[in-house]
Amino acid sequence: MSLNTYAKFVPNVFLAKCPEPHQRGDIVTLTSKYGKETKVEIYNLVKQQDDFYFYSFVRCDGLNRQTYALKKAAHYQTVADNAQTRSEQYCDAANEGREFLSLGEPIKVGHHSERRHRALIERNAKRMDKAVEEMQKAECYEDKIPYWRERAEVIDLSMPESLAYFQVELAKAKENHQDLKDNPEKREHSYSLTYAKKKVNELAKKVELATLLWD
Repeated sequence: MSLNTYAKFVPNVFLAKCPEPHQRGDIVTLTSKYGKETKVEIYNLVKQQDDFYFYSFVRCDGLNRQTYALKKAAHYQTVADNAQTRSEQYCDAANEGREFLSLGEPIKVGHHSERRHRALIERNAKRMDKAVEEMQKAECYEDKIPYWRERAEVIDLSMPESLAYFQVELAKAKENHQDLKDNPEKREHSYSLTYAKKKVNELAKKVELATLLWD
């Protein structure tokens, strides 16, 4: 088992905690607390502490929060489609004896056909219940898809592209803050300038962290 493990750095970001030094581009294996091993590519040395080296990294299999979200969206689309297919199959099966039942023949109590007639109605009723159940499952799964597709568009500090992304966002935030300072009439409320400055500070911190992680 690899001696390289994970260490939480900031929200959504883990570092490779290694007992030995590495260079950018080195491929190492990280072991989770559950014993699962994952190959990663080393990026930057973020810090040294207690005889350990802490590096930013990307997974060699390409999995990150965006690709994970896409996989989740695809998974829910698949299970939704499967549930919809099962619903349609149950609906089709519930048509057993449709021509006979469409005649509206009453159940002939005591007749030799009574048992078959009742069983047919019961089978179709159960099939329709299952059809509704599977349709509800499909709708439930489909409701989850937009969330995961939206998550697939999110860029956070765990990704190398976050540096360029947050630099652009910081520039826009600074421009907006300056615009509000120069044009008080554009402020929607008394805290507009305060909130604009807060956003600048938050993005500046993210740029600082992204630079440390990925520059």
